[in-house]
Amino acid sequence: MAKYLLLKHYRGGPEPLFDVMIDKWAPEEVAAHVQYMSDFADRLRESGEFVDEQALAPEGTFVRYDGEGRPPVTDGPFAETKDLIAGWMVIDVDSYERALELAAELSAAPGVNGEPLREWLEVRPFFSHLPTVTE
Repeated sequence: MAKYLLLKHYRGGPEPLFDVMIDKWAPEEVAAHVQYMSDFADRLRESGEFVDEQALAPEGTFVRYDGEGRPPVTDGPFAETKDLIAGWMVIDVDSYERALELAAELSAAPGVNGEPLREWLEVRPFFSHLPTVTE
């Protein structure tokens, strides 16, 4: 089994087919989308392929170490995860092909007018072991 991150983006990936942000959807469209995601996760729980998922709030701040007691905080001007990442799901599957299959299915979550979003999802494998440097 290998773990993969299925990353849902607001922006930043290939050109979306539908470019209406979820905050512009009707309440019943949002509810149908959330229900699809929940049902999808439940099926993966039953198959043993589900690890975790989270939707992310749009707020976010970048912080870094800059000496004792002085963490600089910024809200731009670069692309930030709050502008890009909507949420994620971690799956544990037998193959890369299965990860792609599940990502494609998740991409079909309904959006405006109940139409499948066909949104781009980023599929990222977890390291099975940390890379080592050999000399």
